[in-house]
Amino acid sequence: MKSLLTILLAVAFGAVAYADIQAPPMTDMGPTRKLGRGLSNMLFGFNELPATIVKVNKKEGNSAIGYGVTKGLGRSLFRFGIGWYEIITFAAPCYKSSYRPPYRSNIPWINGGFEEFPPELGWNSAYDYTGY
Repeated sequence: MKSLLTILLAVAFGAVAYADIQAPPMTDMGPTRKLGRGLSNMLFGFNELPATIVKVNKKEGNSAIGYGVTKGLGRSLFRFGIGWYEIITFAAPCYKSSYRPPYRSNIPWINGGFEEFPPELGWNSAYDYTGY
């Protein structure tokens, strides 16, 4: 009886361990997320312009007219282009054989990287990725 109980416990723990390794780390990045990211970058990437102007104005003072507009326009155009690329290639894992964004994240490069989705305009933001 004890050996049967031991075998059943071993099988139960083995089944739980087997279920744990079935979801690889990149499971949340799939083709539908890539398509959604591409659509949001194309449709709402222009929000990068006013968001960048505000960020530059807060960080560097009144240089927002020249540098903020130029940087924001470049970031908006980049988001539009990368959105187009991600919509066209959403079914294929292109970047490093995965569905991750093909641009560098904002986490290691606080002032130079991009968030996964475009910034959200407005005073109240429900998400952490906007930077406000």
